[in-house]
Formats: sequence, structure tokens, C-alpha cells
Amino acid sequence: MATSPEIEHPVKAFGYAASDTSGTLSPFNFSRRATGDNDVQFKVIFCGVCHSDLHMVKNEWGMTQYPVVPGHEFVGVVTEIGEKVQKFKIGDKVGVGCLIGSCRQCDNCANDLEIYCPEQLQTYSTTYYDGTTTYGGYSDIMVANENYVVRWPENLPMEAAPLLCAGITTYSPLRYYGLDKNGMHVGVAGLGGLGHMAVKFAKAFGAKVTVISTSISKQDEAIEGLGADAFLVSKDQEQMQAAASTMDGIIDTISANHPFAPLFTLLKTNGKLVMVGGPEKPQELPIWPLLIGRKMVAGSAIGGIKETQEMVDFAAQNNITPDVEIIPVDYINTAMERLLKSDVKYRFVIDIANTLKA
Repeated sequence: MATSPEIEHPVKAFGYAASDTSGTLSPFNFSRRATGDNDVQFKVIFCGVCHSDLHMVKNEWGMTQYPVVPGHEFVGVVTEIGEKVQKFKIGDKVGVGCLIGSCRQCDNCANDLEIYCPEQLQTYSTTYYDGTTTYGGYSDIMVANENYVVRWPENLPMEAAPLLCAGITTYSPLRYYGLDKNGMHVGVAGLGGLGHMAVKFAKAFGAKVTVISTSISKQDEAIEGLGADAFLVSKDQEQMQAAASTMDGIIDTISANHPFAPLFTLLKTNGKLVMVGGPEKPQELPIWPLLIGRKMVAGSAIGGIKETQEMVDFAAQNNITPDVEIIPVDYINTAMERLLKSDVKYRFVIDIANTLKA
């Protein structure tokens, strides 16, 4: 018989969890493991609300382990460290993203690409090495191996926690696919939690940035609010045709099913369409536009721990932060409803320290 989550481990913890596919989150008592030799324990201060959290609490990807405590972009202050910890000390500001474990032996791990490790462990709703379920950042404390903890820069606001998912998810493909060069023309498809970060990072790299959206209502916020250079309404054939063959690459952040062909027309020869959004259903891929333009469709997840550290340091140096709406934890179910409607600019962040009370 399985041990209940309240007594699996010796450290009492408190958070918000969903217990079934309704996705409704409610107060939840559980436990964290004792701080091991290589572990860091920290008090959670802020936690971002990602669209992936919404998918997971409703089991829309078919992998959720209930009860599920979401949250994979959270920051806090170290309260305890293990005897062998070398990277952190008590009082340090730290963060945890999507990953809390990997095999540390495969080629991906050897190349600081732990997120692509076949045995990688997600921050929540997976089974940890000791057989217990992992719980995320909608909670008061966290315990994690120091190798999966990021040092949070002193001059970076802690409410910028969504950098640990939305930030690295867009920073990594811009860097890897060579779209981080001054003078590049980068398209950003979709303007939400991921899209607005793609705009900010691409601009910081010196690129010309064009936002591509179905909604003309987002034009002012894209150009005046975020500093994009241009805006295209993807349903406007005249606009799209005028911009044909002008972009070196497009970061596609759209999580709903959508046609690829209009985006292919925007790419130059050798252009790259990089998928970072996660549609629920398989999509059709038109091949001829790829063949005749030697174009590429690629994908990217988040990034390894080393690159995540590089990203938050870059954000701190360049004053890049996500646009967030701070909420109390008891607002989370309303926030999820609003997130489903894309009614947030651009990321909810839970004020854990001030509003989560056992």
C-alpha cells in the first residue's frame, strides 16, 4: 500500500494541488524529503503560472500523476544546505525551473543538455528516484539537488520567476539556431507568455523583430509596449505577401493548432521555423514549401541548467524581465480560467511568501 503524501517524507510542506481532471486547485498538505548531502532547501517566494500547468492539472497530455502540485518557474531563499553542497549558501536567492533530475551520464548530460536526457525528471508530477511523486512550486518550500538549482542574480526582481520557463524556452532556440545575431530578422508567432519573452530577447540580441498574430488588437502592445519593429496579421494575405521571404527565422510560440504554410512564406531561403509551443493535437506539415526554399522546421524545449544560468545572468545584465500580474494563491483557479482565455499580459505570478498560509 502506497504511503500517503503527508507522511512520505519528514519535512512538512503546504501548497495547492489538483486531485482530478477538473483541474481545480485547493490547499494540500504534503511532505518534502530531508535535505540530503547534495541538496538545497529553500523558501519559495514567487512562482509563475505556465500554460503547461493548465494542461497538466487537467491531464490534457495524459501524463499527470494526481494529486499534482504544479509550478516549474519559482524562486526563493535558501534556508538549508547539505554537507557536500558547494554552489550555494544559506540566504542565497535561487530558482528552480522545469528540471530536477537526469542521469548525468549520457551524451546530453555531458553536454549540459539535461533537458534532453532520456531519464530526465520533471519538477512536478513525475516519480523521483526514491519512488515518491515530485511536487512543484505552488508550495511553501522546495528541496532540490544543487545541480538543478540556478543562482538568482541580486539585481533581478524575484517576481521575474517566469524567466525559468518562458525565458529559457525562447532564449535557447534563439541562441542555438543562430538567430541571436545583430541585424537578423526574427519573427515571433503568437504574443503571450512565451512570445513576449522572445521579442525581448531577440531585441536584446540586436535583431529586427516582427510579431505575427491573428489579432490586430495586439499591434500596439507589440510595437509600443514591447519594442517590436513590425506587426503582421497572419490572416491578412496582403500583409503576409508583402513580408514574404524577409525573415531569417521565426520562433513559433503558439500552443493551439494553426497552419504552417503562411509562416513558411515569410522565411528566406534557408530560413528556420522553430516550434516552442505545444499544440494538443498532431499537425499537418506541408512539405513542398520546405523543399523549394530549403527551409527548416525545428523544435526546442527549455534548456540545460548551464544555459538557464546564462539566460538569467543575461536578463539581469540587460534589464529583461517578463511582464507579470502578481496574484494571491487563492486566486489561482480564476487565474487558470483567465489563462485559458489568454486574458493576462503576459504571465501570472503567485505571491507565495505573502499569501500561502497553512
